Amino acid sequence: MNTTSSAFTRGAALPAILQQRIAILDGAMGTMIQRYKLTEADFRGDRFAAHGKDLKGNNDLLVLTRPDVILEIHEQYLAAGADIIETNTFGTTSVAQEDYGLEALAHEMNVAAAQIARQACDKYSSPDKPRFAAGALGPTPRTASISPDVNDPGARNVDFDTLRAAYYEQAKGLLEGGVDLFLVETIFDTLNAKAAIFALDELMEDTGERLPVIISGTVTDASGRILSGQTVTAFWHSVRHAKPIAIGLNCALGATLMRPYIEELAKAAGATAISCYPNAGLPNPMSDTGFDETPEVTGRLMSEFAKSGFLNIAGGCCGTTPAHIAAIAAQVSAYQPRACGDKFFSALLTT
Repeated sequence: MNTTSSAFTRGAALPAILQQRIAILDGAMGTMIQRYKLTEADFRGDRFAAHGKDLKGNNDLLVLTRPDVILEIHEQYLAAGADIIETNTFGTTSVAQEDYGLEALAHEMNVAAAQIARQACDKYSSPDKPRFAAGALGPTPRTASISPDVNDPGARNVDFDTLRAAYYEQAKGLLEGGVDLFLVETIFDTLNAKAAIFALDELMEDTGERLPVIISGTVTDASGRILSGQTVTAFWHSVRHAKPIAIGLNCALGATLMRPYIEELAKAAGATAISCYPNAGLPNPMSDTGFDETPEVTGRLMSEFAKSGFLNIAGGCCGTTPAHIAAIAAQVSAYQPRACGDKFFSALLTT
């Protein structure tokens, strides 16, 4: 992504903010949706009342059937101090929506999700604290690198071109809906991520728009590797050509277990900004959110990351709530952002 050749046409204020302070990303969408105890009827609405497949659990569809819920969640995170909120589009590619028989609606859903996030950001933005809508591109439920059949290592249930086309459609809808940046997140397969990066590059070439891009992988266990086998350092070297505004890790692990890997990434990524939004600890069905950590614990752990000089962007993933984000914002505000160097930010701000 040739972001150094021209200024960003959207999200242009973000590079300077990352140099001045640690920016705050929002928390989990799914955890918050669960609080509303929505029924199958809520997910269907009138429009999909006769749809032939069950739709409960398709959280992305709520941007069409219960946009009020999604807007309210966005606003709760902004009120908690988030600078950046993610669109409710983690699974809004045609590849993912095929499971629900709604693949034809992927573009419409992405436009709607971006418009909702844009509305929330515009309401909470001020001259001294702009808010940014990040178009979220999730990993899809299919992988281009790993066989779904243990008896056939060469088998694949999706290919690069299919993923690229699906991500292009998604990103186009998000762009039309008004996002300020893109966030390729929860990457467990770097080849999937490369398809998303390729699609974003194509879209920006086609439209003339230049948006910041954040790339965030997920370490799935104590091996320190993403699911498709790469170490954090190898993952960085596989995606660094995209020149992201920030590289980071999210999901899968709580902050305690994530620390060595975010430290490794901070060392490997040189001058590039670092983002981190872990889960609220490990899953715990006995807790209110389904995860171990209280907001105070998550906030303290993230402040330790900030104190160690690892962070430019901090937020939360699965199990985190507006209370977690408020605690993170309060705790990390005492520390300066990770120093990325003048050359990095000068390149991002080139006109």
